[in-house]
Amino acid sequence: MELLSTYPVAFGITDSILPSLIAIITSLVIFTLRRPFIGHALYTFRNRLDSFKPKTVKAVVPDETGTSSKLQDLKSLKGQHEAAATLFELIEKDGAGAWPPRANHVSWPAALRPYKEIYLELNPLLPSAEPSLDDGVNEERRNKYRSLMRKLFAERVNIGEVQAIMAAAEAGNWDVLPRDAYNGFYSAVAVCRHAYRWATIPVVKVAQCERVIDLPPELDAPWPYFQRNFGVEADSGNNTANVLHNFDTSGERIYKINIGMSDTIRSSEDTFFRMFYDLEVLAFPIYLEMVRAIISFNDNDKTSTLHHLEAITCRLRHLLRVFYENLTESRISRSVWLSYVQGFQGWGVGRFIDGQYVKYDGLSGNHVLFFQALDAFLGLEPYLTDENMKRYIPVRQRELCLAMKKHCFREKLEGAPEDTRIAEEFQKVVNHMRVCYSLFYTM
Repeated sequence: MELLSTYPVAFGITDSILPSLIAIITSLVIFTLRRPFIGHALYTFRNRLDSFKPKTVKAVVPDETGTSSKLQDLKSLKGQHEAAATLFELIEKDGAGAWPPRANHVSWPAALRPYKEIYLELNPLLPSAEPSLDDGVNEERRNKYRSLMRKLFAERVNIGEVQAIMAAAEAGNWDVLPRDAYNGFYSAVAVCRHAYRWATIPVVKVAQCERVIDLPPELDAPWPYFQRNFGVEADSGNNTANVLHNFDTSGERIYKINIGMSDTIRSSEDTFFRMFYDLEVLAFPIYLEMVRAIISFNDNDKTSTLHHLEAITCRLRHLLRVFYENLTESRISRSVWLSYVQGFQGWGVGRFIDGQYVKYDGLSGNHVLFFQALDAFLGLEPYLTDENMKRYIPVRQRELCLAMKKHCFREKLEGAPEDTRIAEEFQKVVNHMRVCYSLFYTM
């Protein structure tokens, strides 16, 4: 889609939205150095990798047996340390007993099922293979999509029944809506809100010019319940709702964007979002090693501390392979990524709160839990401001990072031989990220 690079403003890729759209990639590789990057370098890096990286990358599926064993191990540790307790709470509640979080998209109360049905029914109307540069044409297309969505929601959804179900869950009656179904429903509502916000893909100029939107009441009604449960403030979705909860228990992505588009567009979309899901699959055992390292150091067991750090270093190499192997031109095409894949996840509108206009940005790579937790474990300051943490990052994820930062022992190391070896292992973790960054930034 060369139109995007030729006429970026026509598709709404203005100065106000471009940084947040690109951030989903850049924050993964520059989190330790905190420097801006030039978008062209990303694709130079990706093209270089094409020459030697595999063309086929298998999806990472959580190992239920191994996960269950690790959860039992974590449960035994939760009484020993705050870091273990916060990780267990995150997995038990937000994760519905698993990590990445378990999301059920099938076993919902009847009153909630239209949300999924309506998104999938309207899905083929959302993307356009031949987008127009005419504002009038684009506005007409968007109005038709929004009108049809409003009509279907008004006909099929009983707001009172939806609110009653959400209120029951909020009161702790999870038999009405189990946590895994709650997660699936959260994803459905979030993607419906994003679909209504843009109403056509690629994002167009007339959509980007909006400052406030009037969502259907059926999409507004459950949202405050989600905000309170997950402790987030934004009107937009986030990495948890739009990405992690968008995968079912078998690892299949449910709410896709580009139905009916070319193979290049659809495969780029699937690869891009699966990459972020797979990162969390591989991150789960690393979280456990972080907790064990903290506990071992607290117990003055330096040998075990070193062992756990070595395990983190080893597992980090495997995790970063997901990043390297997928960020290639053959797997995520730069000609369609911004226009057809990432644009949908932006937001760029807001509302007035106490007389002040507050704008929300939508998804970004700095929402990814693993890199925030790794920052905290290394004793680094968070990338996001406190305000944006509260807007986009679920509270139990924030609490885990705070616990990791609070109990970081990197600066407590002294000159003893065991401490030196531990410091060297810490440096290996940092170096992995810096090598990744230098490969990316210097090309």
